[in-house]
Amino acid sequence: MKIVVLGGAGNMGCIAVQDLAGDRRVQEVVIADCDLEAARRVAKAIGSPKIRLERVDVTDPQQLSAVLGGAAACLNATVYYFNLAVMEACLEAGVPYTDMGGLFHTTRKQLALSDRFAEAGVSAVLGMGSAPGVPNLQARYAADRLDTIEYIHIYDGILPPPPDQVQFTYAVPTILDELTLSPMVYRRGEFVACEPLSEFEDYWFTAPLGLRPMHLSLHSEVATLPLSFRDKGVQECFFKINYWGMAPEVVQKIGVLAEFGFAGREPVELGGRQVVPRDLLVHMMSAYVPPISAFLAPAQNRPPHWTKEIVTEVRGTCGDQARTYRLGTLTCKGALPTGVAPARTAIWLAQGRVPAGVYPPELALDPEAFFKELEAAEIYTQVSVTEFL
Repeated sequence: MKIVVLGGAGNMGCIAVQDLAGDRRVQEVVIADCDLEAARRVAKAIGSPKIRLERVDVTDPQQLSAVLGGAAACLNATVYYFNLAVMEACLEAGVPYTDMGGLFHTTRKQLALSDRFAEAGVSAVLGMGSAPGVPNLQARYAADRLDTIEYIHIYDGILPPPPDQVQFTYAVPTILDELTLSPMVYRRGEFVACEPLSEFEDYWFTAPLGLRPMHLSLHSEVATLPLSFRDKGVQECFFKINYWGMAPEVVQKIGVLAEFGFAGREPVELGGRQVVPRDLLVHMMSAYVPPISAFLAPAQNRPPHWTKEIVTEVRGTCGDQARTYRLGTLTCKGALPTGVAPARTAIWLAQGRVPAGVYPPELALDPEAFFKELEAAEIYTQVSVTEFL
């Protein structure tokens, strides 16, 4: 099978390329990216004869159509702003689609394409990265074992870097959006907008993460889980993270810049020219993104080593017994799940294991089988159940 990875030269996309190239089920992996030089560096670091390079501008429908020709599936690893355009191209080409998330609002727009995909006989799974993705399947595992659900609480814990280390390990525009846009939570049947970096709570993760301060963040899990399990009476769903894997001091610095208007999207006149403050900020922050070599170290053939645990707690009832499920997916290989999860999803799509239509992960993939896929990549999931005597 041939899998096209749009944005495959990026930090998350390159991990997916590496995983696909090492999978015996895949015969060809296309790194489709606007930066051909970066794509060459990725291909050289991975060193697989399966990899082929294509230059593509995702805003050009003709180029997208050409690169998708003959593909068994498309993994969209570009910034989520392009999700809808790429989906339209996949629909036109009849190619199954997956991505790494749409930051709530875009995901909701993507779900509206389901009838068109179903009519065309094309499958799509939305938000199948590390998070969203893994938490959706964790919630599905618990929901399958509960008659009612009171809440779904998601905690994305990342071992932070030293306070003086400034680095952004995924798309800078997405980081800025998560930092400045209102997080959405689901409470008592309604989606509610909250303040960024609000509702802090301390949460215990598996060692070596330990106790970490967690806050709300805008995320796609909240857009789908309450609706997928509405028949079980979900009353609350939220997503929390600890500073997006950055040092709190770095987040505070970005917050100050945002307060001064540097995250603004409206042009300002400067020296007779129109400048969008946010574009300048994204450009300057991009200088602090680690090089591809840091994600594809030749010696270990693994992304950077830091610890991450994604935890979903689901409380509800089974019969007349109150029960809480806690599922934790742990890795000491950093961003590995963000690339591996969509790579395995793309393979499942290519194999025809997802029906036609557009689905969130929890309605498309079998959790236990998928967690076994991740386990093969040293990404382990544990479940514990708490009951009252």
